[in-house]
Amino acid sequence: MSEKKPFVLRIDPEKLKALEKWAADEFRSTNGQIEYILDQALRKAGRLKKRENQDNSVH
Repeated sequence: MSEKKPFVLRIDPEKLKALEKWAADEFRSTNGQIEYILDQALRKAGRLKKRENQDNSVH
């Protein structure tokens, strides 16, 4: 697993509450949900390449 770099995220309480609910609904931690959302957005924007093992698993 790659090393993760911690950082501070400032977010308004209403958005945090919605994010926590969304994470719970998908059985993820809040941090895991943020990582998932960022990963999906970066891939959709073409800013992050797919992992090699994911590319090979879908044929």
